[in-house]
Amino acid sequence: MRESICIVVDESGVGVRIDRLLSDKIESLTRSGLSKLIADGNVTVNSLCISKNYKCRMNDNITVNIPDAQPLEAEAENIPLDIVYEDDDLLVVNKAKGMVVHPAAGNYNGTLVNALLYHCKDSLSGINGVIRPGIVHRIDKDTSGLLIVAKNDKAHLSLAEQIKVHSFHRAYQAVCYGNIKDDEGTVHQPIGRHPVERKKMAVTDKNSKDAITHYEVIKRYGDFTHICCILETGRTHQIRVHMAYTGHPLAGDPVYGPKKVITKLNGQCLHAGEIGFVHPRTNKYMEFKTQLPQYFDDFLKKLDNQSR
Repeated sequence: MRESICIVVDESGVGVRIDRLLSDKIESLTRSGLSKLIADGNVTVNSLCISKNYKCRMNDNITVNIPDAQPLEAEAENIPLDIVYEDDDLLVVNKAKGMVVHPAAGNYNGTLVNALLYHCKDSLSGINGVIRPGIVHRIDKDTSGLLIVAKNDKAHLSLAEQIKVHSFHRAYQAVCYGNIKDDEGTVHQPIGRHPVERKKMAVTDKNSKDAITHYEVIKRYGDFTHICCILETGRTHQIRVHMAYTGHPLAGDPVYGPKKVITKLNGQCLHAGEIGFVHPRTNKYMEFKTQLPQYFDDFLKKLDNQSR
């Protein structure tokens, strides 16, 4: 076994499902990962195996045995890619909504990396290891849009440095709740792990990093606002967290939005529409733009019809 974790249930955990309690207390494990551990008999309560819907009791002694991690290797898969630009050093991909960027627990196949390995063969940078070859930066599963991929380590290092010094241009379009009064603004607030819900990010001064998002109103629709966001930094969930902090969470966001989610959007209404960088070989600035995807365009048309 790689690790054994022991937890004694206190008053706060009484009546809570064991998979939920453990996912809150063990940051490295997801509910689905815990469900598998429970099903495999790697979680016991008072030395007895239980089901994932077991309700915890006061002073229960929970033991979680985490097996040694199995080596994970991404496999090439013939998955169509929307390639906006490609040369010997890099390619720019228009990622579809719903596609995971790289393999991880629960998503071993069907990712962007699986598709890239098929398309590029051995021509991907190795700096981020065998699970994330070529991946210089990421966008969330349910965020669509442009992503740059490095084909060699030299290109990777150059692009990563541009991101680090904030010279890498990234512009997103989003639809958020409410009527944003100012035509433009900046959210300059640090982002770190949520102090209670450890799988979320939050504006916090504790163990956080500086984060800056500039936004500009494109059009108002009464209860919603269509905006453009320019990232000066690139923190996890940055736009989603910053806009929620202003009181205008993104439409469709199941994590930072209201409890009643717009399920037809299948996640946050957020699209990485522009990307700009200095080419690592030619030293020339390049910029690419993509049209709004169908789901985004359809939502805007619906809002337009409702606001008339």
